[in-house]
Amino acid sequence: MSETTNSLTMKTYIDFSEVKINNNITLSLADSGQTVEAMRKREKVTSIVSTIILYAVVLFLALLMIFPFYWMIITSLKSKVEIDYIEQTLYPSVIMWSNYVYVFQTFDFLQYMGNTIIVAIFSTIGTLITTIIAAFAFARLQFKGREAIFLIFLMTMMIPGEMMVISNYITVASFGWIGNGQTRVEAYAAMIVPFWISVFYIYLLRQNFKQIPNELYLAAKVDGKSDWSFLWKVMVPLAMPTLISITILKFMGTWNSYVWPNLVTNDVDFRLISNGLRGSAFTDADTGQTSYGYQMAATVLVTVPLFLLFIFFRKYIMRGVGRAGIKG
Repeated sequence: MSETTNSLTMKTYIDFSEVKINNNITLSLADSGQTVEAMRKREKVTSIVSTIILYAVVLFLALLMIFPFYWMIITSLKSKVEIDYIEQTLYPSVIMWSNYVYVFQTFDFLQYMGNTIIVAIFSTIGTLITTIIAAFAFARLQFKGREAIFLIFLMTMMIPGEMMVISNYITVASFGWIGNGQTRVEAYAAMIVPFWISVFYIYLLRQNFKQIPNELYLAAKVDGKSDWSFLWKVMVPLAMPTLISITILKFMGTWNSYVWPNLVTNDVDFRLISNGLRGSAFTDADTGQTSYGYQMAATVLVTVPLFLLFIFFRKYIMRGVGRAGIKG
């Protein structure tokens, strides 16, 4: 009888223990589920907050970049009285489209635009030729001192461009390209030739050339191809996105140049569009004050081609610069 009672007691204790253990496991799983759910909610909230902060910062920076262009546009549509007024407004009270009409009547767009396009085209072509040849030499050809010479090239990037103005001026003066009796061809040569070499573009294209597998070069050599043929038939087509980027950036740089064309040209008829914008066409002869409404209208017209150029070719710029930063 006692053994039967003990057996029942043990069985009951075991059953209660199993229930207690099962209940503890159930409670633990429930607590774990609540903890995981809480962690997911916290992560979701953190992600939303960080996204909002990120977009807010990007929006602020975008507005900071866009505001000068917006101010240029609204200034080009304001009257002189409104521009000279102390309390400036974010929108013109009266839209003055006549500012643009005046610019077309007084500002010689065709002359300045023609000078700028000629200088930009020949400067870009010369830069592309020197950049392709130099980048190929530093990327593929084996010669003594290659890395040392390239290092010296990179060191020159640390020198501010303003320090090269005097030496460049002396160089073009020794060629007889500046001074009294300067011709249009000499003026163009003085603005173009000194900037046919760009260390940054050489470095950019060299990095792109180094991504091209060396097996292609060796295979071309086995087929009897010369280095010159391999360069123009294989490497240049493969590096076309980077070359397009260099073309666009060089063209835009020439379009915006101001100091050097103003320094080496004696006749205002030889200068570029940026020099024309700072000329006397928008200065009142009686008071000597600049008519900023007219000047901003001309600036808008000059900026539009570059803006459209960037809009249509921005993917090539991003692709070219991105490819140059990736190791092959």
